[in-house]
Amino acid sequence: MTNLARSTGRKAATPPAVPNWPRPDEPQRFVATREQLIDMYRQMVLIRRFEERAGQLYGMGQIGGFCHLYIGQEAVVVGMQAELVRGDSIITGYRDHGHMLACGIDAGAVMAELTGRAAGISHGKGGSMHMFSVEHGFYGGHGIVAAQVPLGAGLGFAHKYKGDGHIAVTYFGDGAANQGQVYEAFNMAELWKLPVIFIIENNQYAMGTSVNRASSEDQLYRRGESFRVPGMQVDGMDVLAVRGAAKTAVDWVRAGNGPVLMEMKTYRYRGHSMSDPAKYRSREEVQAMREKSDPIEGLKKTILDGGFAEEADLKAIDRAVRDEVAAAADFALEAPEPALSELYTDVLLGTY
Repeated sequence: MTNLARSTGRKAATPPAVPNWPRPDEPQRFVATREQLIDMYRQMVLIRRFEERAGQLYGMGQIGGFCHLYIGQEAVVVGMQAELVRGDSIITGYRDHGHMLACGIDAGAVMAELTGRAAGISHGKGGSMHMFSVEHGFYGGHGIVAAQVPLGAGLGFAHKYKGDGHIAVTYFGDGAANQGQVYEAFNMAELWKLPVIFIIENNQYAMGTSVNRASSEDQLYRRGESFRVPGMQVDGMDVLAVRGAAKTAVDWVRAGNGPVLMEMKTYRYRGHSMSDPAKYRSREEVQAMREKSDPIEGLKKTILDGGFAEEADLKAIDRAVRDEVAAAADFALEAPEPALSELYTDVLLGTY
């Protein structure tokens, strides 16, 4: 008997096993055309090759500060972005290179930003973690863990206030899911029925700590239930599963039903950042994920088995992407650094 039952003499209420508020339909795996399959394949390969080159440049000392690679997680952002339209807003944390490429930002402009050059998308001032492009609807990578989540709710508020029919997509990690401001954002987003999709990119490790060791509720898609934010868990290593879930979530939010929480079960192959030796997991674990669940190899098999393309066609795509990334790296290394006078521009000073 609970303390409440003992003190009042009444039988304690039993919470319902299944939430009884409205929620989206169960998502279905996306059925893609040949053109859609090829486009998603190319985008994932671009992100993979770009990040591999960024890792090389970091090792050569051409990229300073922190650098967090997206290798292994490509299916999440590619599948989500495929269901968005121009005018929707995107915001994420510091593992942001892939998100920018998926938004259609030129690889050279992103690479130049990583190397701190004036030709970078943020004129060399943002670096790896703080790039930004309003033109592309990308409202930044953010270095403070979970800081982007209430900002994403604010973007959703702006869309609702303007009545423009657009939505905000807010990406954050499994570690950020334990921050208090996340739940403040959930509460306000549901209370005001804001057009926001909250996406937890659960890559299994918050820096070096397994999600199972740090979270009493490790089924992270349930984290919004106490605020009546419906959640769904998605295979984030399958771009077609992601895109199918994205369509369901986007349709629900765009129809004015309020926010949705999506937990993408994904995996990063590299360390948390370039300075992380990743000794908290075995090589066998990483290799098993690469062999069994790699998002690019999985889509490649779907394309080949379905007769949508030949092996030679996909190899040609890979060669073209490698050339694009090589050109982006050359452009970045040849571009000039910002002028010294740029230290004093784009700085907002407040008076107190």
